Amino acid sequence: MDLCNEKDIRALLGRHGFRFSKSMGQNFLIEGWVPRDIADASGAGEDCGVLEIGPGIGPLTVQLARRAGKVAAIELDRSLLPILDETLAPYDNVTVIPGDAMKLDLAALAAEQFPGLTPLACANLPYNITTPVLTALIEAGCFRAITVMIQREVALRICAAPGTADYGAFSLFCQYHTVPEFLFEVPPECFLPAPKVTSAVIRLTPRDTPPQDLVDEAFFFRVVRAAFAQRRKTLLNGLNSAFGDRLDKEQLRQAIAAAGLPEGVRGERLGIGEFAALARALQNLLG
Repeated sequence: MDLCNEKDIRALLGRHGFRFSKSMGQNFLIEGWVPRDIADASGAGEDCGVLEIGPGIGPLTVQLARRAGKVAAIELDRSLLPILDETLAPYDNVTVIPGDAMKLDLAALAAEQFPGLTPLACANLPYNITTPVLTALIEAGCFRAITVMIQREVALRICAAPGTADYGAFSLFCQYHTVPEFLFEVPPECFLPAPKVTSAVIRLTPRDTPPQDLVDEAFFFRVVRAAFAQRRKTLLNGLNSAFGDRLDKEQLRQAIAAAGLPEGVRGERLGIGEFAALARALQNLLG
């Protein structure tokens, strides 16, 4: 059975009485090069354990299982479990875990499933949970690399440079914790049913240390959120909305100047280093 052949897929789904769920964002791959190239990009080898989220009927799972020492796949849709029992039967290094990835301790799960192996994460993520799942994978802090297929627009946002239209708070979050790489695009016709958007595969490689010597990470991201809360406002006005109860505008101007920034700058033009300098200047004033 070819898990990327449309005829085989329809026969498989028909045998199990499966119906696509729009709420779960289910789109199954019908081009074999896609899961193969994603698995290659993941860097999986025999010394690796791979956590997959949303295996669907298992085309990426199979490719990962052929490369990795162990694969653990989390599947929310229980109607897919008997299908996965069939499609993954030849692979004794795969464990399917029924459940919601957003409600699981991913670091604990990786430690439990992959003793002695290097943990990786790899997935074809449903569009509607991309941001929270990526956040959870990054915050788990245990994966050597996170390779995912997501909506192209989100991939561009994650990899965006300061001052571009795609750049935002989530760009900074991902780039603070990881080094993102935009790998390749996947057109809609590679899926059944075909989505209305183009997908893209990215790889996030966690940083060993933060890119800047920050006073406090939580405060750094508080400043970032303030700067992006209202994109049309200047940085000064954004900071005033967040810190105006403790610092007046003149003090905020001083902090911006101390960070080496022009008063009228907007937050979306600042990189990690500039936000770090601004966070230190604000903390100095707050004491």
